[in-house]
Amino acid sequence: MSERKNFWDRNAGRYDRFMRKDGAAYDEMYALIQPIVRHKTVLELASGTGLIAKHIVNAAAHIEATDASAEMILEAKRNNQSAKLHFSVQDMFRLPYADKSFDVVIVSNALHIVPQPEKALDEIRRVLKDGGVLIAPTFTHAGNSFSGKVKAFFMKLAGFPLHSKWASEEYLCFLRQNGWTVRKSTVLKASFSLTYAECVKSEG
Repeated sequence: MSERKNFWDRNAGRYDRFMRKDGAAYDEMYALIQPIVRHKTVLELASGTGLIAKHIVNAAAHIEATDASAEMILEAKRNNQSAKLHFSVQDMFRLPYADKSFDVVIVSNALHIVPQPEKALDEIRRVLKDGGVLIAPTFTHAGNSFSGKVKAFFMKLAGFPLHSKWASEEYLCFLRQNGWTVRKSTVLKASFSLTYAECVKSEG
């Protein structure tokens, strides 16, 4: 656990520059997310430096943005201009929030880098209201182009923690198997394919 945390603490300052390369894909993603969070209470897990939260906060009623890395949260707080956006260090496997607290939960580019992502989904299910929406965009590496595979290899060498290598369809299947109905999905073109998934709790 600490090894993964150290990676994010060490790279907090570089994170935004790294993500900027995929600006066009992220702009598309913000456009998909904004109508879902309008006037809603939102929880973001693995928020990093708060890139997504800061882009969508104007639409939302309130956002709790969390990350396991204290350095990432420090970076995120540095230029937070909104009173509707609150950053804190939290463990996504043990959240301090009451059951059914949030209308929307966002977990972006995190499920493929945590061990036991299904446990994170259980915790998300707990804090999400019935009828609430899970937005879970994730880089889907498997089945990628040769250059994508090379990039993944070097990211691994650099200490980037990669636990699950899903192709897009495998990822959506993983969500369905863990009790979610995928009501919308699309693949955005980025350094790696970015599979945007919008889900609701499956009945029963």
